[in-house]
Amino acid sequence: MHKSSTSVIAKSHSSLNMNYHKTVLPNGIRIVTEEIPYLRSVSVGVWINVGSRDEDEKNNGITHFIEHMVFKGTERFSNQQIARSLESVGGYLNAFTTKEHTCFYARILDEHLQTAIDVISDLIQHPRSEIKEIEKEKLVVLEELKNIEDDPDEIIHDHLDQNVYFKHPLGFPIIGNAENIKKFSRDDLFLHIQHHFTPKEMVVAAAGNLKHEELVSLVTKFFNSNGQERTVSKRVQGPRRVHSNKEVVEKPINQAYVCMGTLGYSVKSRMRYPLLILNTLLGDGMSCRLFQNIREKYGFAYAVYSFANLLSDTGSFGIYVGTDNNNIDRSIELIHKELDKLKMKPVGKAELERTKTQMKGNMMLGLENMSNRMMRLGSGELYFGEYLTLDEVLKSINAVGQDMIQEVANNIFKMDNFSTVIFKSKNGASN
Repeated sequence: MHKSSTSVIAKSHSSLNMNYHKTVLPNGIRIVTEEIPYLRSVSVGVWINVGSRDEDEKNNGITHFIEHMVFKGTERFSNQQIARSLESVGGYLNAFTTKEHTCFYARILDEHLQTAIDVISDLIQHPRSEIKEIEKEKLVVLEELKNIEDDPDEIIHDHLDQNVYFKHPLGFPIIGNAENIKKFSRDDLFLHIQHHFTPKEMVVAAAGNLKHEELVSLVTKFFNSNGQERTVSKRVQGPRRVHSNKEVVEKPINQAYVCMGTLGYSVKSRMRYPLLILNTLLGDGMSCRLFQNIREKYGFAYAVYSFANLLSDTGSFGIYVGTDNNNIDRSIELIHKELDKLKMKPVGKAELERTKTQMKGNMMLGLENMSNRMMRLGSGELYFGEYLTLDEVLKSINAVGQDMIQEVANNIFKMDNFSTVIFKSKNGASN
């Protein structure tokens, strides 16, 4: 029998009524669901509380590599059977790794939920990881690494993280490095799995046309605990000391790329909503300040935006711009001016309300996507141990005042604390 927590039922401000339930099994697996009966589909994901920050310099990249390897075959399924298992019935199966989490997820018709749980549970619990497949997949991941390194607007974010988080594991690239990838052994993979892929570190999240008790039964059936409790290594606390640096890299590219950032807030900080609102008005969408100034007024960039990464115990804030070699310094100067404005002058009431409406609208539209709902369920359980209802989130957004926005700006926008990474074209080449 499973041990069930009190089910919570809440209604949101949207036209979509939300039924949320949570159950904790005796082995520690948490199951969270949102029942939406008028659909025919279900999005389900198995979240594991492990990511690249749980690695060290010698095994950096192993979590991402395991994400790849489990699809190469299990004790019951070949790689082809895994690939066909859900695609043959119109479904979708995939996975991703972040700095703090790994997620294996599927989108299927409601009638195929059992198949999805069967396959995902086998991937996680019984990967075969044959040596020849490991060696073959190393080539695949190395090609993925080359692809990232050939994409300046992606790899520049890894460079920024390395500077902002300095020598902390949060500064490690999720994919790792070529030297590590080439060295991974079968024993390395299984040791990492045994250490981190434990029931107490797992959350099964699902949204769509399903019954909570049905999913609980399926998880109970397919996820077996062998009774061996393992102590997960305590994570290294997020960095508290700001590290600033300037890195300039010449590359055979036509455009220049600039990424600048510093430490921000954690996902649990009381200032997270003011930060998210500030991020929206500064650098999210065509109406934001950076876009209107740097792109529309001066024509210096095609892409310019800001971003806020909120993690369990820390976070980062940054700004990205793609520009011409000749406009690097001018673009950075314009960014600094926008940051100074937010520090010196309170945001106008009209702009603040407009930004709040933009955020709330984006959130409501996102809830029409079942995968987004599932992601919100899973990450919310891992970060908070509970589900934050839409009413609670909207209330928190509405409570943000002009003074809070200015407080965040003055706390974070200290330019001496910013690291800056610049990719510029060799020989001064420009568009």
